[in-house]
Amino acid sequence: MPECPELHLAGRYINEACGGVVFSGGVERSAVGRGPEVPFSSEAYRISAASRGKELRLTLAPLGPAATQDLVFRFGMSGSFRLCPAAQLPRHAHLRFLTRESPPRALCFVDARRFGSWRLGDAWQLGRGPCVLSEYQAFRENVLKNLDDKAFDKPICEALLNQKFFNGIGNYLRAEILYRLKIPPFEKARTVLEALKDQEQARRKKNPSLTLSKKLKLIRENPDLLELCHTVPMEVIAAEKKLFDPDHSDNYAAFKNWLQCYLVPGMSSLRDRNGRTIWFQGEPGPMAPKGQTSRKKRAPLKADPEALTPKVTARASKRRPRAARKPPKSAEEEEQEVADGPRKGRARGRRKVTAAPALSEPAAPVKARRSRRTSVRKGREMSCTPFCAKDNPSVPSVFPRGAGAGFPSTSPPQKQR
Repeated sequence: MPECPELHLAGRYINEACGGVVFSGGVERSAVGRGPEVPFSSEAYRISAASRGKELRLTLAPLGPAATQDLVFRFGMSGSFRLCPAAQLPRHAHLRFLTRESPPRALCFVDARRFGSWRLGDAWQLGRGPCVLSEYQAFRENVLKNLDDKAFDKPICEALLNQKFFNGIGNYLRAEILYRLKIPPFEKARTVLEALKDQEQARRKKNPSLTLSKKLKLIRENPDLLELCHTVPMEVIAAEKKLFDPDHSDNYAAFKNWLQCYLVPGMSSLRDRNGRTIWFQGEPGPMAPKGQTSRKKRAPLKADPEALTPKVTARASKRRPRAARKPPKSAEEEEQEVADGPRKGRARGRRKVTAAPALSEPAAPVKARRSRRTSVRKGREMSCTPFCAKDNPSVPSVFPRGAGAGFPSTSPPQKQR
C-alpha cells in the first residue's frame, strides 16, 4: 500500500514531468472510478502537486483569469500517476488530464485495485495529524502531549497505523521502525512512548547548553521511535535510485534490497487485531493476540552456481551415470585388437578380467547352486506338462510321453528309428 514516501515521490514526479506542460480541455473520468466528476474545463492550464501524509493534492491552475480547481487523492492499495501518450492509455486509468500538444499526452491516475479515490476541494481530510515528513516537529508534539488518549492503550504496532497521530506511516514502515529499535510489536504503546518523554526531559536537564548542531548529532547517533518515523521514510525518498518512479518499475528490486524486516526471509509475522500482518524479529510482546502461532518467512531456494556436481544421497536415483567418453585409440592398440580377434558381447560397462594364476594341482569342481526361482519353475514344468500333453496331444512336452514325474504312460511306446 502506498505510504508517505510514495505519495511524496508521486508529487515530485508530477511537478517534474508536468512543470512546463500546458493542459487543455476537460477532465476525463472512467465509468468505474471511485470519485466524482470534475466540473472543470479550460483552454490552457497547468498542474502542480503537493503531498501530506497519505494524501496528495492536485491543483489545476488556468493561465487566464478563471478560478483554480483542487482535488485531493488517496491512493488506496495501488494508486499512482503516469504521464503517457493519449493513444496508449494504461489500463485502469480512472482520471485523465490531456495536454495541448499534438499528438496529446495524458496525465493519468492509475489504480488497478480501485481502492483509491479523490474528492473536490483543497482541504486535507479531517482527523489526520501532522505529516511525519513535512511537519515533523508538530507531529512529535502532537504524540507526546496526547499520551493519555485511548489510542495508546493498544500495542505499539497498531498505534503506529493511527493516522490521527502517525499520518503517513503504513505497514512496511512500522515494521522497519520497530525492527531497528528492537521493540516488540505487541508492547503497549503508552509504555514505549512515555519512556521517550522521560528520556527527552532527562536529556534537556543534563545538557542545557548544547548547541543545535550537537543536539542534531546526538539525535542521529541515538534516534528514538518518533525520530525514526521521520528518518526512515526520508531514506526511501533520498535513495540513489528512484524506488517508485513510474518510468522505472523495475526499481522495485532496489526497494526490496532496502528492506531489512518487512517480507524478509527469516522474520516472524503475526496478524494484529485489525487483520494487518506485522513482521518482526524475536518475541512479539505481552499484548500479542492469543491463539496465533508466529510464522516465519522461508527463503526461496536458489541454485548454487559453484556446485559442479549434485550431492549423492541414500535415496538418489539408481541409474548409473554414463561413462566418460574415451579418447581415440592409437594405431598400436587397434593392431593388438585385430590380432586378439573380435570381442563378443557388449563392451560397454564390462569389467576387465585378469587371468587367474596357474594352480599347482587341479582344483575340485565346484557344484553350481541353482537359484530357488529356477527350481520352482522347473518343478512346475515337471508337474504340469504331462497333463497338458495328455489333454492336447498337439502341445509339445519337455518330457517323453509316459516318462518321468511318476505318471503312467498313456500312449503306446514309439518305435526307434
